[in-house]
Amino acid sequence: MKTIAIALNTFRESVRDRVLYNLVLFVLLLIIASVVMGRIAVGQERRIVIDVGLSAMTIFGVLISIFIGIGLVSKEIEKQTIALILAKPVRRSTFVLGKYLGLCLTLLVNIGVMAVAVMLALFYVSRDFSANQFSVWPGAFLIFLELAVVTAVALLFSCFSSPSLSALFTLLIFLIGRWSPDLNLLAEASPSFATRALCRALYHLLPNLANFNYINEIARGGAVPARMIIANAVYAGFYVLALLSASVLIFERRDFQ
Repeated sequence: MKTIAIALNTFRESVRDRVLYNLVLFVLLLIIASVVMGRIAVGQERRIVIDVGLSAMTIFGVLISIFIGIGLVSKEIEKQTIALILAKPVRRSTFVLGKYLGLCLTLLVNIGVMAVAVMLALFYVSRDFSANQFSVWPGAFLIFLELAVVTAVALLFSCFSSPSLSALFTLLIFLIGRWSPDLNLLAEASPSFATRALCRALYHLLPNLANFNYINEIARGGAVPARMIIANAVYAGFYVLALLSASVLIFERRDFQ
């Protein structure tokens, strides 16, 4: 119950954040712009709406994950409220888990709103709902899984680093994770042993976020296979569990006196 209470309080704090409203508004404006561009590119309306809509969902979801995620713990430390919270019968693991779940709930709500906006834009350009248009929802779910991993990364860094460094490190890991297949190719093509070893280490240790990116396939009318959704959900679950365990371990060792 304490975890749920912390999660709901984190959700309320995130919703009250003006940056969050501005990001959602900007995403909606991008979706409207995609409709306009779709009208210019005759015959490509659906593809442009889905491509721009899901891409905007990813970009601003990552910004929310990073800039709110890094403050989940560091904000409480800066305000010196962390000692008051931990003085109550609240375990540190409960605090970390509640903060994480609260931001994930915020992301889930925002992705749901953005997905509905994309569906409405598709209805506007095509004047009907076809079955393949509902492939937006599996794509949105994969984006949520990706953001859940990014949020866990941001939370991990916020437990021991400054907000600016946490944002930088999280952004770098997101970019490297998106380029993960290229790391594997570079490891195979490089003549240097050190480069191959480094690329393989990064490929296996850092999250492979490219697995969650099905925007191009969906925009072209393809469907996300159910087995891929399940596999990515399991992968994200294990990775988030590992990151949260590391976050709790670090947080348990910190002294806030």
